[in-house]
Amino acid sequence: MKAALVGLGQAGGRIAEAIRDADRQAGYGAVGGVLAVNTARTDLTGLDVDTMLIGQDRVAGHGVGADNELGAEIMTDDRGEVLAGLDGIITAETDAVVLVAGLGGGTGSGAGPVLAQELKRIYDQPIYGLGILPGRDEGALYQQNAGQSLKTFAREADSLLLVENDAWRQADESVAASFRAINEKIARRLDFLFAAGEGVEGVGESVVDASEVINTLRPGDMAAVGYAAADAAPDPGENVNVITSTARRALLTGMSVPETTRGEAALVLVAGDPDRLSRKGIERARKWIESETGTMVVRGGDLPIRGDRIAVVVILSGIAGSPRLQSFLERATAASQAVEEETDRKNAFQNDELEDLF
Repeated sequence: MKAALVGLGQAGGRIAEAIRDADRQAGYGAVGGVLAVNTARTDLTGLDVDTMLIGQDRVAGHGVGADNELGAEIMTDDRGEVLAGLDGIITAETDAVVLVAGLGGGTGSGAGPVLAQELKRIYDQPIYGLGILPGRDEGALYQQNAGQSLKTFAREADSLLLVENDAWRQADESVAASFRAINEKIARRLDFLFAAGEGVEGVGESVVDASEVINTLRPGDMAAVGYAAADAAPDPGENVNVITSTARRALLTGMSVPETTRGEAALVLVAGDPDRLSRKGIERARKWIESETGTMVVRGGDLPIRGDRIAVVVILSGIAGSPRLQSFLERATAASQAVEEETDRKNAFQNDELEDLF
């Protein structure tokens, strides 16, 4: 699946670069091009991808300060420049365009939905979002921003793949170390997903291609990605249980949005050495996912790669009813009210009936 990546904001740029690096290291050739777009000049430095600074007439390269409405306005004003920058990034070979953004900040959460709307107007390829939900401790403004962006992004993109920062963050890690680890986990999942149908090693029995990924995401709204891996035995017959148990872990404990096991469509992608993969195991895993998710639309197949481990990627789309997402939206609503109350308190201090001392 040839993917063009657009990283929006600080988190979006770093994650898009991490996915590209993972693709290069694996040699899949699935990521066709990457463009990182930001309103803050410093956030673009150090990135080894094509970059573009927008909003210079509004914020002079200093960023939007977590103001996602300003981020949306800047993308609206500068969309022509961004579209020109995507020439050569989005090509005739591109199967899908993925807009990567942290939903809690200003640039990514504001610009993502605007750019998705514009790209859908121009391109026939599906336009997906990869949105990062902030953790509980990242502040009320970030929760509010993410709640606003989540609803709008899911409406404007063909599908919005979600990652919750709290899903993989370790309590004893620093923020910087935690985000680096999260970016690596995101890159690993998306790298396998984009590799479907690309230049992989060996010949599989039922290879998943780009069309099956696209059809799985067709229900729209939101999606989550699960992952788990295990050592494989040399004999494929011994890997029947390995594949099924790894698929269970991918869905039950490895999802990018935890506690999300229901959806409208699913895809089970089993990656491993063709000489070690068991067709029986792949089919059992698919049937188990079908039973557990409550959907009859479960696609499954293999991704032939060399190695002594088996990895399982599960895509679950149409997850708007996820209890975890509903809990997040309630938190975002409460955060929005708290931000408004704080604004009201500050405004109340500006009393026109009193004169300033100076």
